[in-house]
Amino acid sequence: MKRTPLFFLSTTLSTALLAGTIGGQLAQADEAMVDGVTETGRASASAAPTLQAPLPPALPWSGASEELLKNIPAEWLTPIEQSQFVGTPNYDDTLTFLRRLDLQSELIQLQEFGRSAEGRPLVLVIASKNPEPLLNRRLKSPAARVLMQAGIHAGEIDGKDAGLMLLRDFALGKQLQLIDNADLYFVPVFNVDGHERRGGSSDGRPSNQRVNQRGPEQMGWRTTAQNLNLNRDYMKAESPEMQAMLRLLQRLDPELYLDLHVTDGIDYQYDITFGSNDRNAYSPRIARWLREQYRPGLDKALKKQGHIPGPLIFANANKDLSQGISDWQASPRFSQGYGDLRHLPAMLVENHSLKPYKQRVLGTYVLMAATLELAGKNVASLRTAIAADRQQRAETLGFVPTADTANSYKMKFAGVAHENYQSPISGDTEVRWLGQPQEFDVDVIPSQPSVLVTRPKAYWLPATASNAIAVLRRHGIQLEEIKQPTTRQLEWYRLPDAKQQPKAFEGRALVSSGQPVIETHERTFPAGSVRVSTDQPLGELVVALLEPQSEDSLFSWGYFLEILSATEYIEGYVVEPLAQQMLQQNPALQEAFNKALQDENFAKDPEARLRWFYQRSGYADPEYLLYPVAVER
Repeated sequence: MKRTPLFFLSTTLSTALLAGTIGGQLAQADEAMVDGVTETGRASASAAPTLQAPLPPALPWSGASEELLKNIPAEWLTPIEQSQFVGTPNYDDTLTFLRRLDLQSELIQLQEFGRSAEGRPLVLVIASKNPEPLLNRRLKSPAARVLMQAGIHAGEIDGKDAGLMLLRDFALGKQLQLIDNADLYFVPVFNVDGHERRGGSSDGRPSNQRVNQRGPEQMGWRTTAQNLNLNRDYMKAESPEMQAMLRLLQRLDPELYLDLHVTDGIDYQYDITFGSNDRNAYSPRIARWLREQYRPGLDKALKKQGHIPGPLIFANANKDLSQGISDWQASPRFSQGYGDLRHLPAMLVENHSLKPYKQRVLGTYVLMAATLELAGKNVASLRTAIAADRQQRAETLGFVPTADTANSYKMKFAGVAHENYQSPISGDTEVRWLGQPQEFDVDVIPSQPSVLVTRPKAYWLPATASNAIAVLRRHGIQLEEIKQPTTRQLEWYRLPDAKQQPKAFEGRALVSSGQPVIETHERTFPAGSVRVSTDQPLGELVVALLEPQSEDSLFSWGYFLEILSATEYIEGYVVEPLAQQMLQQNPALQEAFNKALQDENFAKDPEARLRWFYQRSGYADPEYLLYPVAVER
């Protein structure tokens, strides 16, 4: 039965909106690709490449999941099927196909949940047998709520094409048992602006902008129109896309959250890998559910369909597997790390970039279908795990994961044969993958937190910290706003070793805190200040955002740069005689000064020597290097 769609988009969005070229260059980023550069400067963007970058040989593959491509009416082939898995559709064509599904089936609905930086709609697709699953109503369905997002890195777009196939099958009355006990909430493209920065056009870029990935053609770009990597933005939440996603997470409160990616680095046999925080998880009961009930079911389903599932693979050295593989603990800037911190079951899926696109898309389809089935069958135990983790109040929290070599273990690794050779280009040893399966025993090196923090009762933020308070609100954290000036004696952190990093990252000036020195002060907080209790379901997230030593705290992301500047000073002709008086009155100070002089650089720096006395004189700025967030024990 056809019906009116729940929201409309123009048949063809404006040319300006969908223009494929987005200005800007990729700045420093964890896994960024950079255009060719000569010694004299950046190569001209109009100089079209003349060579096809060679990739290692593809491993032959054929699987039972290819049956999914049979007996589909021609008018309902998805764009990727029509192109024989060569060209993925642009965003306008993607939405056009989704609107057709919306009109075709009562089970499928579309809803806009935000806008990108360039104004494109962020679209959520809902597949459900629940008659009222829209987000503007509080869901009462007993079905498991499963949120899957594709295209957070828009060049890694396998999930979009697999999702269109699965939704098409629902619209045609196939696979409907998958949504008997689970509702699918699907974001086909999260980074929509990056998705439209597609190569192969007049900009002179190659059609395949991810040169180390085997298809599809005209894939999108990793970062947004603001040159932000959304999978580094979960904690600081600066982009409009991420702010919309956080609102969606709070309104929907999903019981399972999948982030669909494609990865590279080294060659291996696995075509689809996935994982979540486990060993030192902030949500231990959720971690156990993912490990014991979810993952085995995915492995079984994928193997049955001819795919080779595996754990997330992050080699410690891409040229040397003898250095092992990292059992990575994701920090909360990443989707699965953020989910762990807010007690939301979250799984990172990484297809292998060197596998053919058809194999990757079909594997993703199987994973998505198996996820719905497993979530529906196990929804009771899943909800029990979530509720238990949200009720916990861990006394100690760990941050800054580091390699735990003492607890490494062996893994049977389904690898690919390779050889090393001396390169006349790089002048170093490089690796050549040979396209032949080979088994290895590799070391897996887990991580452990290097910083332990005792959970306080609450944090106090002054009204002047409005930017930080706004971020807390974006996460849905409960705040108690102070309505009138309030005086409290609380703990404060002095950060004498705090340093701003020399290079910006993700549009922010990063800061390292060093070990804080705890002080006690009585201060009056003006109206508009907030008290943030840690006795709430998101209490761990509060600690991670407000403890300066946390790797993804607001302080680490540069939200309190003002404390790094001393605004008052003293002239040398005053501090020098003042220092003489200080030494006469305090013999212990002379001993401390003599010790400081043992540092040769300090001894040779007249300004540093005078500043040393100024900082101990009682005239120095008491707010200098004092973290403005107070701690209530």
